Amino acid sequence: MRILPLACLVAALAASASAGAKTWDLPAAPQTVAWGHYDASDKPVLVVRSGDIVVMHTLLTNSPNGLAKAGVAPGDIQAELRAVFDGVPASARGPGGHILTGPVAIEGAEPGDTLEVRILKIDIDIPYAYNAFRYGAGFLTDDFPYARMKIVPLDRAKMLGRFAPGIDVPLRPFFGSMGVAPPPAFGRYDSAPPTINGGNMDDKALVAGTILFLPVHAPGALFEAGDGHAAQGNGEVDITALETSLTGTFQFILHKGEKSPYPRAETPDAYIAMGFDDDLSNATRKALRNMIDFLVTAKGMSRDDAYMLVSVAGDVEVTELVDRNKGVHVVLPKRLFTGKQQSPAPSLTATGTIR
Repeated sequence: MRILPLACLVAALAASASAGAKTWDLPAAPQTVAWGHYDASDKPVLVVRSGDIVVMHTLLTNSPNGLAKAGVAPGDIQAELRAVFDGVPASARGPGGHILTGPVAIEGAEPGDTLEVRILKIDIDIPYAYNAFRYGAGFLTDDFPYARMKIVPLDRAKMLGRFAPGIDVPLRPFFGSMGVAPPPAFGRYDSAPPTINGGNMDDKALVAGTILFLPVHAPGALFEAGDGHAAQGNGEVDITALETSLTGTFQFILHKGEKSPYPRAETPDAYIAMGFDDDLSNATRKALRNMIDFLVTAKGMSRDDAYMLVSVAGDVEVTELVDRNKGVHVVLPKRLFTGKQQSPAPSLTATGTIR
């Protein structure tokens, strides 16, 4: 499977429309969110077909009271956020804290398939973000044994976060959490630690124009997204990014019988393999092995050559350190592959048919 550049993604959108694919709008409301979990037993709030496009509205992970205490004016707190806090019963919340929109079921998806999620567009919905830390969370908990929250104005025209006088942070919005339901045996899985279903990966490379590949573990796949970030550094060391509300435009492509062992992604310029574990060394081993497996399977390389190539041309990066399961991703530039040594990748139509 190969990624399409952003211009081609837009063309694919148009091609899908002409082929009969639908575009759906999914608001964030008490009836359309999964609060703090991924769960194979959850009922989908929307069912779509492969090739369909869904505009998903999401909410930041904070409460109206928390935002007000930090200085956000009452009129700037989203009515949708208030409605969700008022309308989602306690029994439907947790064990995590993220407000995720979904789940969205893809018709025909079954365990053993792969779901391709094309991130076509990401919009920032509100003119501010927050960053916060608290004692007992984050990476340097003993150094900061107290709590603090900072509201950061967002200049959406210039795509800058006004962090402090003389300090501007470039905005590159992405969803901290995108995933499918885990295997049914996981039960109601906490939205905080990323694992084989994706979830709270906090990978800042997953911006518009990137494609995410997720293994399907439950009928319908049951995709959810949330935890919007306007910007983030690798590591997310204090446990939050520039947390804000985002709207994502996703196209879902189902690959029948193409089992993926682990989430991976492709940017226009690179392949990305991921690894998650509560031990950072084990997370790194998983990410490396997943990249090696990808090179063997997709590029026809020997395991020895794949291991060597990652060492001489790949980058091992810490995604996040603060979600119990640490995240590591391995990035390998696509420019390394001239087409002379690799096996040709399959070409995908807008509806996911391989040709």
